Amino acid sequence: MKFRPVITSLLLACASAGLTSCFSSSKVNTKNETSVGQQLSDLDNAYRRGIITEKEYLKLKKAIIKAND
Repeated sequence: MKFRPVITSLLLACASAGLTSCFSSSKVNTKNETSVGQQLSDLDNAYRRGIITEKEYLKLKKAIIKAND
């Protein structure tokens, strides 16, 4: 399933943001190996295939763009 990398990327981004405040002496780095264009393409594909709803699509699209702004 191609949608899995999008969710994984979003979860890693959220988790790393939360973990950086827990550890004052270390920095958590995550590297997103999937381009923004590919993430959006995968998201669009998931929506067109009916895997996610329009509401989920719009929410995730906004999150991808914001995370890479």
